Amino acid sequence: MGEVFGIIGFSMGGMGLVGFVFALIAQNRVAHLEKVLKEKGILDTSDLSQES
Repeated sequence: MGEVFGIIGFSMGGMGLVGFVFALIAQNRVAHLEKVLKEKGILDTSDLSQES
């Protein structure tokens, strides 16, 4: 998912790097949230997004 936002950002010119960094940070935060919710038993393993 992060790559998609990065590619969109790069096509916009100078803001490309900002978009790519934002996407990487957002992807990391979502993965961390999924991990925490799984550990607490709130989220089933079948509910997790696919890891690439």
